[in-house]
Amino acid sequence: MKKWILSGFMVGALALAGCSSNSALMKSDAGNISQDELYQAMKAKYGTQTLQQLAVEKVLTKNYSVSKSEVDAQVNKTKEQIGDSFLSTLQQYGFKDENDYRNSVKLNLLEQKAVFKTIKVTDKELKQAYDDYKPEIRARHILVTDEAKANEIAAKLKSGSKFEDLAKESEDTATASKGGDLGWFGTGVMDPDFEKAAYALEKDQISDPVKTSYGYHIIQVTDKKEKKSYEDMKKTLTEQVKKSKVTQDQIVKVLKDEFKKADVSISDKDLKAAAEFSATAVQ
Repeated sequence: MKKWILSGFMVGALALAGCSSNSALMKSDAGNISQDELYQAMKAKYGTQTLQQLAVEKVLTKNYSVSKSEVDAQVNKTKEQIGDSFLSTLQQYGFKDENDYRNSVKLNLLEQKAVFKTIKVTDKELKQAYDDYKPEIRARHILVTDEAKANEIAAKLKSGSKFEDLAKESEDTATASKGGDLGWFGTGVMDPDFEKAAYALEKDQISDPVKTSYGYHIIQVTDKKEKKSYEDMKKTLTEQVKKSKVTQDQIVKVLKDEFKKADVSISDKDLKAAAEFSATAVQ
Protein backbone atom coordinates (compact mmCIF):
# COMPACT_ATOMS: atom_id res chain seq x y z
CA MET A 1 0.00 0.00 0.00
CA LYS A 2 1.54 3.31 -1.09
CA LYS A 3 1.34 6.16 1.41
CA TRP A 4 1.72 9.79 0.41
CA ILE A 5 2.48 12.24 3.21
CA LEU A 6 -0.47 14.58 3.52
CA SER A 7 -2.45 16.25 6.27
CA GLY A 8 -5.28 18.76 6.20
CA PHE A 9 -2.98 21.21 7.94
CA MET A 10 -0.43 20.90 5.15
CA VAL A 11 -3.03 21.57 2.47
CA GLY A 12 -4.09 24.63 4.41
CA ALA A 13 -0.49 25.78 4.61
CA LEU A 14 -0.14 25.50 0.84
CA ALA A 15 -3.21 27.69 0.49
CA LEU A 16 -1.36 30.39 2.40
CA ALA A 17 0.84 30.85 -0.66
CA GLY A 18 -2.04 32.63 -2.35
CA CYS A 19 -2.34 35.04 0.56
CA SER A 20 1.39 35.78 0.76
CA SER A 21 0.71 37.24 4.18
CA ASN A 22 3.31 38.15 6.75
CA SER A 23 0.81 38.56 9.60
CA ALA A 24 1.95 36.82 12.76
CA LEU A 25 0.57 33.38 13.50
CA MET A 26 2.53 33.30 16.75
CA LYS A 27 3.70 36.17 18.88
CA SER A 28 6.20 36.05 21.74
CA ASP A 29 8.85 38.09 23.52
CA ALA A 30 11.41 35.94 21.67
CA GLY A 31 9.99 36.89 18.28
CA ASN A 32 7.04 36.23 15.99
CA ILE A 33 6.30 33.54 13.39
CA SER A 34 4.50 34.76 10.28
CA GLN A 35 2.25 32.91 7.88
CA ASP A 36 4.95 33.17 5.25
CA GLU A 37 7.56 31.60 7.53
CA LEU A 38 5.22 28.71 8.26
CA TYR A 39 4.45 28.23 4.58
CA GLN A 40 8.12 28.26 3.57
CA ALA A 41 9.07 25.79 6.31
CA MET A 42 6.27 23.38 5.45
CA LYS A 43 6.84 23.76 1.72
CA ALA A 44 10.49 22.79 2.18
CA LYS A 45 9.58 19.71 4.24
CA TYR A 46 6.35 18.44 2.65
CA GLY A 47 5.68 20.63 -0.37
CA THR A 48 6.87 18.40 -3.21
CA GLN A 49 5.16 15.23 -1.97
CA THR A 50 1.94 17.02 -1.09
CA LEU A 51 1.72 18.90 -4.38
CA GLN A 52 2.45 15.68 -6.26
CA GLN A 53 -0.39 13.89 -4.51
CA LEU A 54 -2.81 16.71 -5.21
CA ALA A 55 -1.67 16.86 -8.84
CA VAL A 56 -1.98 13.08 -9.37
CA GLU A 57 -5.50 13.08 -7.95
CA LYS A 58 -6.49 16.11 -10.03
CA VAL A 59 -5.08 14.67 -13.28
CA LEU A 60 -6.44 11.13 -12.85
CA THR A 61 -9.89 12.27 -11.72
CA LYS A 62 -10.39 13.85 -15.14
CA ASN A 63 -10.39 10.44 -16.86
CA TYR A 64 -11.09 7.95 -14.07
CA SER A 65 -13.61 7.81 -11.25
CA VAL A 66 -13.64 6.06 -7.90
CA SER A 67 -16.98 5.72 -6.15
CA LYS A 68 -17.59 5.95 -2.42
CA SER A 69 -18.70 2.32 -2.46
CA GLU A 70 -15.34 1.25 -3.92
CA VAL A 71 -13.48 3.10 -1.17
CA ASP A 72 -15.88 1.71 1.44
CA ALA A 73 -15.22 -1.85 0.23
CA GLN A 74 -11.46 -1.46 0.61
CA VAL A 75 -11.70 0.26 3.99
CA ASN A 76 -14.19 -2.29 5.33
CA LYS A 77 -11.98 -5.15 4.18
CA THR A 78 -9.06 -3.62 6.07
CA LYS A 79 -11.24 -3.16 9.15
CA GLU A 80 -12.34 -6.80 8.94
CA GLN A 81 -8.74 -7.99 8.68
CA ILE A 82 -7.36 -5.77 11.45
CA GLY A 83 -10.33 -5.68 13.82
CA ASP A 84 -10.39 -3.55 16.96
CA SER A 85 -6.84 -2.28 16.41
CA PHE A 86 -7.82 -0.63 13.11
CA LEU A 87 -7.17 2.99 14.14
CA SER A 88 -3.99 2.27 16.08
CA THR A 89 -2.64 0.23 13.16
CA LEU A 90 -3.37 3.10 10.75
CA GLN A 91 -1.42 5.45 12.98
CA GLN A 92 1.50 3.02 13.07
CA TYR A 93 1.64 3.28 9.28
CA GLY A 94 1.60 7.07 9.37
CA PHE A 95 -2.08 7.79 8.74
CA LYS A 96 -3.62 10.57 10.81
CA ASP A 97 -7.07 8.97 11.01
CA GLU A 98 -9.59 6.98 8.98
CA ASN A 99 -10.31 9.91 6.67
CA ASP A 100 -6.60 10.21 5.87
CA TYR A 101 -6.54 6.49 5.06
CA ARG A 102 -9.66 6.82 2.88
CA ASN A 103 -7.94 9.57 0.87
CA SER A 104 -4.98 7.27 0.31
CA VAL A 105 -7.25 4.39 -0.72
CA LYS A 106 -9.02 6.63 -3.24
CA LEU A 107 -5.70 7.74 -4.73
CA ASN A 108 -4.45 4.16 -4.95
CA LEU A 109 -7.64 3.09 -6.72
CA LEU A 110 -7.31 5.96 -9.21
CA GLU A 111 -3.73 4.92 -9.96
CA GLN A 112 -4.79 1.28 -10.18
CA LYS A 113 -7.48 2.06 -12.76
CA ALA A 114 -5.03 4.08 -14.84
CA VAL A 115 -2.44 1.31 -14.76
CA PHE A 116 -4.93 -1.55 -15.29
CA LYS A 117 -6.07 0.13 -18.51
CA THR A 118 -2.62 -0.61 -19.97
CA ILE A 119 -2.53 -4.31 -18.99
CA LYS A 120 -3.99 -7.15 -21.06
CA VAL A 121 -5.08 -10.50 -19.59
CA THR A 122 -5.62 -13.70 -21.60
CA ASP A 123 -8.29 -16.37 -21.04
CA LYS A 124 -5.51 -18.86 -20.35
CA GLU A 125 -4.18 -16.67 -17.54
CA LEU A 126 -7.66 -16.26 -16.07
CA LYS A 127 -8.37 -20.00 -16.11
CA GLN A 128 -5.02 -20.72 -14.48
CA ALA A 129 -5.78 -18.12 -11.83
CA TYR A 130 -9.14 -19.79 -11.18
CA ASP A 131 -7.52 -23.22 -10.80
CA ASP A 132 -4.99 -21.76 -8.35
CA TYR A 133 -7.52 -19.69 -6.40
CA LYS A 134 -8.35 -20.67 -2.84
CA PRO A 135 -11.36 -19.01 -1.16
CA GLU A 136 -10.87 -17.08 2.07
CA ILE A 137 -10.95 -18.90 5.38
CA ARG A 138 -11.50 -17.69 8.93
CA ALA A 139 -9.24 -18.98 11.65
CA ARG A 140 -8.13 -18.42 15.20
CA HIS A 141 -4.79 -19.28 16.75
CA ILE A 142 -2.73 -19.45 19.91
CA LEU A 143 0.87 -18.32 19.54
CA VAL A 144 3.72 -19.15 21.93
CA THR A 145 7.47 -19.05 21.41
CA ASP A 146 8.21 -22.18 23.43
CA GLU A 147 7.61 -25.58 21.80
CA ALA A 148 6.98 -27.33 25.12
CA LYS A 149 4.33 -24.73 25.98
CA ALA A 150 2.72 -25.24 22.58
CA ASN A 151 2.55 -29.00 23.11
CA GLU A 152 1.04 -28.46 26.55
CA ILE A 153 -1.70 -26.22 25.11
CA ALA A 154 -2.37 -28.70 22.31
CA ALA A 155 -2.79 -31.50 24.88
CA LYS A 156 -5.25 -29.40 26.91
CA LEU A 157 -7.32 -28.75 23.78
CA LYS A 158 -7.46 -32.47 23.02
CA SER A 159 -8.62 -33.04 26.60
CA GLY A 160 -11.57 -30.72 26.08
CA SER A 161 -10.34 -27.28 27.20
CA LYS A 162 -11.97 -24.37 25.42
CA PHE A 163 -9.92 -22.72 22.69
CA GLU A 164 -11.00 -19.20 23.68
CA ASP A 165 -9.87 -19.79 27.28
CA LEU A 166 -6.41 -21.00 26.29
CA ALA A 167 -6.12 -18.21 23.72
CA LYS A 168 -5.67 -15.83 26.66
CA GLU A 169 -2.19 -17.35 27.02
CA SER A 170 -1.33 -16.44 23.43
CA GLU A 171 1.62 -14.13 22.85
CA ASP A 172 -0.29 -12.51 20.00
CA THR A 173 -1.66 -9.72 22.18
CA ALA A 174 -3.81 -8.34 19.35
CA THR A 175 -5.96 -11.50 19.23
CA ALA A 176 -5.55 -13.04 22.70
CA SER A 177 -8.56 -11.19 24.13
CA LYS A 178 -10.70 -12.17 21.11
CA GLY A 179 -10.28 -15.91 21.48
CA GLY A 180 -7.38 -15.84 19.03
CA ASP A 181 -9.63 -14.78 16.14
CA LEU A 182 -7.70 -13.68 13.04
CA GLY A 183 -10.73 -12.85 10.94
CA TRP A 184 -11.04 -13.76 7.27
CA PHE A 185 -7.93 -14.03 5.11
CA GLY A 186 -6.87 -15.45 1.78
CA THR A 187 -3.63 -16.72 0.30
CA GLY A 188 -0.49 -14.62 0.36
CA VAL A 189 -1.39 -12.83 3.59
CA MET A 190 -0.08 -15.00 6.41
CA ASP A 191 3.30 -16.60 7.01
CA PRO A 192 3.67 -19.34 4.30
CA ASP A 193 3.97 -22.16 6.86
CA PHE A 194 0.94 -20.85 8.74
CA GLU A 195 -1.08 -20.54 5.53
CA LYS A 196 -0.19 -24.07 4.38
CA ALA A 197 -1.23 -25.56 7.72
CA ALA A 198 -4.44 -23.51 7.97
CA TYR A 199 -5.64 -24.37 4.46
CA ALA A 200 -5.00 -28.06 5.12
CA LEU A 201 -7.50 -28.07 8.00
CA GLU A 202 -11.17 -28.92 7.78
CA LYS A 203 -13.68 -26.57 9.39
CA ASP A 204 -13.44 -26.70 13.22
CA GLN A 205 -10.36 -28.95 13.06
CA ILE A 206 -7.48 -27.98 15.37
CA SER A 207 -3.89 -28.36 14.26
CA ASP A 208 -0.88 -29.70 16.09
CA PRO A 209 1.69 -26.98 16.90
CA VAL A 210 2.86 -25.32 13.67
CA LYS A 211 6.29 -23.72 13.62
CA THR A 212 6.70 -20.40 11.80
CA SER A 213 9.12 -17.49 12.00
CA TYR A 214 6.95 -16.10 14.83
CA GLY A 215 6.96 -19.18 17.04
CA TYR A 216 4.53 -22.07 17.48
CA HIS A 217 0.86 -21.76 16.52
CA ILE A 218 -2.12 -23.93 17.36
CA ILE A 219 -4.63 -23.15 14.61
CA GLN A 220 -8.35 -23.77 14.27
CA VAL A 221 -10.27 -22.98 11.09
CA THR A 222 -13.69 -21.70 12.14
CA ASP A 223 -15.26 -21.07 8.73
CA LYS A 224 -14.60 -21.45 4.99
CA LYS A 225 -16.02 -19.66 1.98
CA GLU A 226 -17.23 -21.64 -1.00
CA LYS A 227 -15.44 -21.30 -4.32
CA LYS A 228 -17.69 -19.47 -6.78
CA SER A 229 -18.05 -20.39 -10.44
CA TYR A 230 -15.49 -19.22 -12.99
CA GLU A 231 -17.98 -16.80 -14.58
CA ASP A 232 -18.90 -15.28 -11.22
CA MET A 233 -15.23 -14.79 -10.39
CA LYS A 234 -14.03 -13.57 -13.77
CA LYS A 235 -14.00 -9.88 -12.83
CA THR A 236 -12.20 -10.51 -9.54
CA LEU A 237 -9.69 -12.83 -11.21
CA THR A 238 -8.99 -10.23 -13.90
CA GLU A 239 -8.09 -7.69 -11.23
CA GLN A 240 -5.89 -10.20 -9.42
CA VAL A 241 -3.98 -11.14 -12.57
CA LYS A 242 -3.52 -7.49 -13.48
CA LYS A 243 -2.24 -6.72 -9.98
CA SER A 244 0.30 -9.51 -10.31
CA LYS A 245 1.63 -7.92 -13.51
CA VAL A 246 2.01 -4.37 -12.18
CA THR A 247 5.55 -3.10 -11.58
CA GLN A 248 6.75 0.14 -10.03
CA ASP A 249 8.30 1.12 -13.38
CA GLN A 250 4.92 0.66 -15.04
CA ILE A 251 3.21 2.91 -12.48
CA VAL A 252 5.88 5.56 -13.12
CA LYS A 253 5.35 5.35 -16.90
CA VAL A 254 1.56 5.64 -16.60
CA LEU A 255 1.77 8.67 -14.28
CA LYS A 256 4.29 10.36 -16.55
CA ASP A 257 2.05 9.75 -19.57
CA GLU A 258 -1.02 11.07 -17.73
CA PHE A 259 0.84 14.22 -16.67
CA LYS A 260 2.07 14.73 -20.22
CA LYS A 261 -1.45 14.39 -21.67
CA ALA A 262 -2.73 16.86 -19.07
CA ASP A 263 0.08 19.31 -19.93
CA VAL A 264 1.06 19.70 -16.26
CA SER A 265 3.41 22.58 -15.49
CA ILE A 266 4.57 23.90 -12.12
CA SER A 267 5.52 27.55 -11.77
CA ASP A 268 7.30 27.33 -8.42
CA LYS A 269 10.89 26.29 -9.16
CA ASP A 270 11.23 24.78 -5.67
CA LEU A 271 8.36 22.38 -6.35
CA LYS A 272 9.07 21.35 -9.96
CA ALA A 273 10.08 17.86 -8.79
CA ALA A 274 6.39 17.24 -8.06
CA ALA A 275 5.92 16.65 -11.80
CA GLU A 276 8.65 14.01 -11.85
CA PHE A 277 8.32 10.35 -10.86
CA SER A 278 10.62 7.52 -9.92
CA ALA A 279 10.04 3.92 -8.81
CA THR A 280 10.95 4.79 -5.22
CA ALA A 281 8.60 7.79 -5.15
CA VAL A 282 5.50 5.72 -5.91
CA GLN A 283 6.13 2.77 -3.59
